[in-house]
Amino acid sequence: MGIHTYFQSLTDLERIIRCPGKFKFQEHSVSAHSWKVVQYAKTLADIEESNGATIDWKKLYEITSSHDYGEIFIGDIKTPVKHYSLELRAMLQQVEEGMVAHFIDEHIPEQFKTIFRRQLREGKDNSVEGKILEVADKLDQIYEAFTELQRGNTEKEFIVMYRDALVKIKGITLHCVDYFLAEILPDMVKEGSKSPINIAQITEEALSIPSKAKPSTPSNE
Repeated sequence: MGIHTYFQSLTDLERIIRCPGKFKFQEHSVSAHSWKVVQYAKTLADIEESNGATIDWKKLYEITSSHDYGEIFIGDIKTPVKHYSLELRAMLQQVEEGMVAHFIDEHIPEQFKTIFRRQLREGKDNSVEGKILEVADKLDQIYEAFTELQRGNTEKEFIVMYRDALVKIKGITLHCVDYFLAEILPDMVKEGSKSPINIAQITEEALSIPSKAKPSTPSNE
């Protein structure tokens, strides 16, 4: 009981593997993903600040470090499945938020309940911090997929992951997105030029897709 239960539960995030059921040269846990999202978000926020934005750093660290805590209860659900429809996404979010709320009610001491409800809430919103979280989350999806494509992994799932995350990111209005598209993405594509998979072509196709288009879903998967 108490805070001990929360601390102990964090180990479970190390056991949850992202993109389950697919061949991967390198597996990634939800715990590792969460850590990387914080690192991306720090740099993305620095870029925003350098362009005149005001960052609530406490909020940013809270929502990025805890954004996938609810997966302890529901596991990692593939992005194409999670976003197949607004109704399904809403139901999954309702279940996840309900189980997090139950965990807080059951295990967190009364004096900390309000803090935990704030820290473990859904952080993606229209605030600059919420948008940075969205970009950082999708950025790790891009890098996970890129690593597989670069090594020649022909699983269709990773092409879809890479393409859909890139489409999502380019539709978010932030200075850090402009910087990513202009400065970081070209370096990534150049590095991937020796891959047996044409990453440059996949990237060009993704950049040509309108950002509001419905993400593609792998067939028979």
